[in-house]
Amino acid sequence: MATTPGYLTDWPWKPLGTFKYVVLAPWVIKCTYDFMTADANKRDYGVMSIFPFLLVRMLNNQFWISLSRYKTAKGTNRIVDKTIEFEQVDRERDWDDQILFNGILYYLGYYSLDGAKQLPLWRLDGVIIVTLLHVGAVEFLYYWLHRALHHHYLYNRYHSHHHSSIVTEPITSVIHPFGEHLAYFLLFSIPLLTMTLTKTGSIVAFAGYVTYIDVMNNMGHCNFELIPKIAFDIFPPLKYLMYTPTYHSLHHTQFRTNYSLFMPFYDYIYGTLDKSTDTLYERSLKQKEESPNVVHLTHLTTPESIYHMRLGFASVASKPYASKWYLRLLWPVTIWSMLVTWIYGKTFVVERNIFKNLKIQTWAIPKYKIQYFMEWQRETINGLIEEAILEADRKGVKVLTLGLLNQNEELNRSGELFIRRNPKLKVKVVDGSSLAVAVVLNTIPKGTTQVVFRGYFNKVACSLALALCHKGIQVVTSREDDYQRLKSKLESANDQERLVLSRTYSQKVWLVGDGLSKEEELKATKGTIIIPYSHFPPTKVNKGCFYYSTPAMVTPKHLENVDSCENWLPRRVMSAWRIAGILHGLEGWNVNESGKEMFNVDKIWRASLEHGFTPLIKSFN
Repeated sequence: MATTPGYLTDWPWKPLGTFKYVVLAPWVIKCTYDFMTADANKRDYGVMSIFPFLLVRMLNNQFWISLSRYKTAKGTNRIVDKTIEFEQVDRERDWDDQILFNGILYYLGYYSLDGAKQLPLWRLDGVIIVTLLHVGAVEFLYYWLHRALHHHYLYNRYHSHHHSSIVTEPITSVIHPFGEHLAYFLLFSIPLLTMTLTKTGSIVAFAGYVTYIDVMNNMGHCNFELIPKIAFDIFPPLKYLMYTPTYHSLHHTQFRTNYSLFMPFYDYIYGTLDKSTDTLYERSLKQKEESPNVVHLTHLTTPESIYHMRLGFASVASKPYASKWYLRLLWPVTIWSMLVTWIYGKTFVVERNIFKNLKIQTWAIPKYKIQYFMEWQRETINGLIEEAILEADRKGVKVLTLGLLNQNEELNRSGELFIRRNPKLKVKVVDGSSLAVAVVLNTIPKGTTQVVFRGYFNKVACSLALALCHKGIQVVTSREDDYQRLKSKLESANDQERLVLSRTYSQKVWLVGDGLSKEEELKATKGTIIIPYSHFPPTKVNKGCFYYSTPAMVTPKHLENVDSCENWLPRRVMSAWRIAGILHGLEGWNVNESGKEMFNVDKIWRASLEHGFTPLIKSFN
């Protein structure tokens, strides 16, 4: 919101929430009906292209959002080295409001102005009119409107809402109060109305001008520089005719300079050009790809997970993972993305964080959860993981953590396979098992005397069971092989007595891993506490049970650039496996944690608390 919100701050359809898109429905239905009932030779293809054009505009915006987030995560040509938080994502989540508003006005213009009907595909005179009016009228009027919006009265009531985003993203360009958007649309309608009234309009001129505005808006609000210097060297006057992301970024950090829309010549004329524009531009172009200290290697989960990543839909990624009905409407895009990653995919940077002086990146393997259970895919997946480890080693990364199924024991023995293949690795491979064990141990309620293990019994489960036996808590297993495996590791007779083989379901505390069936889960008695030690949460089908989170901790406030959720975890909550890598990097522990190797559980737990990480559920022990 603006500092002191003025009149017409909110959009008229704000009370509709996510159902706001219905405001376009009457117009789409009417134009479709008119088109279908008209004579074949009188059908107007111009009006039928309005709705598809609105969809194309949304896709265009999304392309710029994903590109900008990807480039800034890598660090390439980054301009402002500051961070984005959830507050900005929430403020900018309704970036499509202006497209809905434009759509309504397009339909109104079509049905009220004769010159908007039966438009030809192309007319040169209309294109010339649009070009001249934009350069001569729109750019000039926008400059003075923009300066007026920086007057304290209008700034506090309207424009401060836009400037709340110091670090801009492409969608920042359209985040304004409704009243401010009215002024902008009146301004941009000058060329469009002139074409309409003079009957020189064409579909190309209309669509081209609006696309030009969208592209320039999005490009100018990227936080990375993408205009090559050679363009200005070949044609020096270009610097008066086209701004750059650096140029507009200075406006968001300095506020009183670089007011121009897309063509900076009015800033040159009226002396409001920021003197550091050229210097910052050249410095941003020289900004190299960032070399992180710690890398967390994850992968895609479900087909819809591409939308939940930080590079996907910002508003969806800012909430815990959940299947959304409207994402199913995007199945053509989803299928296409799956095919691309299936046939040809490379590990890519998902996000970047900063913790104290530690630079952290998350990389994603372009493989889905289902592929990890296909035996014929294992070699390919291990190849991608190994390639990522070697790339991290070349970049001087200190620690790489294996997230989700990348550390599957059956796949690569919790990363041991890669260390054996590459004995000269400098980067340390950490599976984070020790912190996962510590989190679960400190989550079990105080006074617990008995726990049962269900689901897949892995490295974490084994370490947990041994630690619980040492603490005097009875450990129940339902599988003979798990029972024998644990018994062979327990040296004390007292500890062995605490290990029980039982197939009953009366226990009140369940520690569960992957592979827990729904049938087994439903057999839990009412009031049972289910604590996962797995990466993936159980299905939560038994309403009588209390389900705890997968091993995770709340991050300190000084962990920067946190604007998306990690899979199904709440905001600012991070999985134990991922935190483990950060702690190894902070403490300088120059050891691997892979295969059968387990880092000291008590030591890593103390370190997590010392660095400000807190449990989701306070320890009751």
